[in-house]
Amino acid sequence: MTASTSTINPRDTADLSPPSREQEPHGPPGGGRFRISGADLSASIAVFLISLPLSLGIALATGAPLQAGLVAAACGGLVAGRLGGSPLQVSGPAAGLTVVTADLIIQYGWRTTCAITVLAGFAQIGLAALRVARSALAVSPAIVHGMLAGIGITIAVAQVHIVLGGTPDSSVVDNLRALPAQLAAVRPEAVLVSALTLGLLLTWPRLPGRGARLAKILPAPLVAVAGATAAAQLSGMALPRVDLPSWSSHALAGFPTGPVTGLITAVVAVTLVTSVQSLLGAVAVDKLVSARPGDDSHIPRSNLDRELVGQGAANVVSGTLGGLPVSGVAVRSSANVAAGAVSRASTMLHGLWVIVAALLLVPVLDLIPLAALASLVAAVGVQMVSLNHIRTVTRHREIAVYVVTTLGVVLFGVLEGVALGIAVAVAVALHRLTRTRITHREWDGGHHIRVRGQLTFLAVPRLSRALHQVERGSRVVVELDGSFMDHAAYEALQDWQTTHTTQGGEVEVTGRAGTRIAEPTATAHTCCRPWTPWRNHHCGDHPASLLPGGDARPAPVRVHELADGLGAFQRDTAPHVRGELARLAREGQRPAQLFLTCSDSRLVTSMITASGPGDLFTVRNVGNLVPVPGTESADDSVAAAIEYAVDVLKVRSITVCGHSGCGAMQALLNAPPPTGGEAVTPLGRWLRHGLPSLERLGAEGSSWATLKGRPPADAVERLCLVNVVQQLEHLRAHEAVVRRLAEGTLQLQGMYFHVGEAQAYLLTPSLDLFDRVVASPAPGASHGEPAADAPSSGAAAAGPAPGRITEEATRAAR
Repeated sequence: MTASTSTINPRDTADLSPPSREQEPHGPPGGGRFRISGADLSASIAVFLISLPLSLGIALATGAPLQAGLVAAACGGLVAGRLGGSPLQVSGPAAGLTVVTADLIIQYGWRTTCAITVLAGFAQIGLAALRVARSALAVSPAIVHGMLAGIGITIAVAQVHIVLGGTPDSSVVDNLRALPAQLAAVRPEAVLVSALTLGLLLTWPRLPGRGARLAKILPAPLVAVAGATAAAQLSGMALPRVDLPSWSSHALAGFPTGPVTGLITAVVAVTLVTSVQSLLGAVAVDKLVSARPGDDSHIPRSNLDRELVGQGAANVVSGTLGGLPVSGVAVRSSANVAAGAVSRASTMLHGLWVIVAALLLVPVLDLIPLAALASLVAAVGVQMVSLNHIRTVTRHREIAVYVVTTLGVVLFGVLEGVALGIAVAVAVALHRLTRTRITHREWDGGHHIRVRGQLTFLAVPRLSRALHQVERGSRVVVELDGSFMDHAAYEALQDWQTTHTTQGGEVEVTGRAGTRIAEPTATAHTCCRPWTPWRNHHCGDHPASLLPGGDARPAPVRVHELADGLGAFQRDTAPHVRGELARLAREGQRPAQLFLTCSDSRLVTSMITASGPGDLFTVRNVGNLVPVPGTESADDSVAAAIEYAVDVLKVRSITVCGHSGCGAMQALLNAPPPTGGEAVTPLGRWLRHGLPSLERLGAEGSSWATLKGRPPADAVERLCLVNVVQQLEHLRAHEAVVRRLAEGTLQLQGMYFHVGEAQAYLLTPSLDLFDRVVASPAPGASHGEPAADAPSSGAAAAGPAPGRITEEATRAAR
């Protein structure tokens, strides 16, 4: 069993439990004063060094002014970084927008393309106001991956012409047709620069030894472009280079001109691609942050609607200032997370560095050969065709959707390719939903009916025909080899099953690979079915009845209750655990913990520890007591279990768990057993092992013990807590425990479980502090916090006066 808990100092009265207000999984980032940490500063520089060459390369690939890439990078960093809902996502010109933007520039010109970018930004803000951001995540991943693959192929094919020293055409087909002629007129110096760029790009991250540390500081795109530029400059190659015109002549957005239908289609295309790519990127960034080593719990998860607002605002500003469309960029975002960024300050600083470079480094940027940028962008395009994505969609039988989307983007354009992919995805889903195969065969002594595919109302007539071929009173196995069954099919199957069993037949409904499914008919212990929430547990459905005088009397004993439970286990639970138990039977038990707790029937160890077979070596006794070795020779059972667990099973930890309302502690308080030779019952002799806890309580009091900032509710709860600490001390008197503690291979820990609050507390090993266990609540559950002054439950109420152990105290101890 693996459990993750953390402790806090109980002396602090502040409640550090999770907030009662539920936070959205992609809730808005926290506000507060803008601060810059050292981690954000270093991360912003790393992202800037990647962003600068990529922004220029993407602008080159689209045919836009090269300065437009820098404008988009700055707007993405400053505007989207400040207003967006994903603190660590870096926005800017993305390779996924290259094909769309290039088509718009060819069809409408640069100034109208900028206006389309502005309109797309307003459309994104409108979508955010409608709170539809999460609907974009409903798009099939096969469509998204196919769209990116198609864009990557288009980019790579176009950039090959620049790598060879030529000029690309507007479509993939034209570029492929012109490739033989381009190969005949290749420029060797352009190929050399491109080869050097690609060589540095591929080998730089793989440098061994000290070079690996340098590779972590300087990103490969920057090194590749800088190395190729230096080589071209030193060798005196005559190559086309970056030409950044004066900012005074930079073209801004103009009034859109062209057919209204075409402009609307263009706005929809830009909005669709930028929004989907940004939202998927925000979700991916959340996963990267959660997987990053260290405590990043202070970094809020992405608010997708707010992220749309930030991306829309960035597109409005970028388009107005003559920049490319903006969206979240996976390469820069992953670099930002990997560099250790902790807030949106890193994204915004990266945008500031881009502005500084655009104003002060123009002479340096003008030295970059276009072939180096083209090979860099071509490499990015090739990487967009991910073999891992292809394997994933193949495994999920969606390769047709992927291929059609990719080919549609390559041959017709992004919007058309996505539309074709959606159409194929819908067709595949309908085909799966309607394609149901039902076979019926007879075997020795029964019938076997197999349903392959989704069982919906469309398949009910065929299912009914197969079921009615079964003779009355026979044994039937119905195998459902699918992942979905609608209400109509469920009712048809259940009605037939009820009728068939009433007529003396036997029905077994199984899932895939023969896994048995619990019958829907009413049986004993229906509330205790396996793998359902442990709630409303009333198997003994006989509450205490009242005598005429109003006194309660015990519920009647059910003779067959144990047999009913065994039958429910064999029928419902055993099929699920048989494989695991068979493995444990072969390999033997290897528990990690010895769990010593009370015999109280309300304490379900597997429930409160989320453990299963083979996880815990459990010892239960009245009062969770650990007798000191040598005190009474008749009490060797606990010592034997400790010795076996520590020396033979080699457990790594021992946990002593007490609980609220413990009857044994109530008995110790109300009627402590005599320590002399006075005759006492077996229970009294056993409770003598708890007398040191009673003495400790009288000596130390309980001012040091708090539970969630409150003192114990009463004397019983105080003694329950002190008793756990005392039994941990008794454990240290066992030779096996002392030896393993000295070796550093064993840990002792105390635990307290409040039954009424369903709340666990972890006791620190210092023996004088109690810390709250911070447990992660189950998703979708409602978790009310227990009241600070809640009294202990169960038998914690005041009992009879001190003296001998009375019948009431004995019953409480049991």
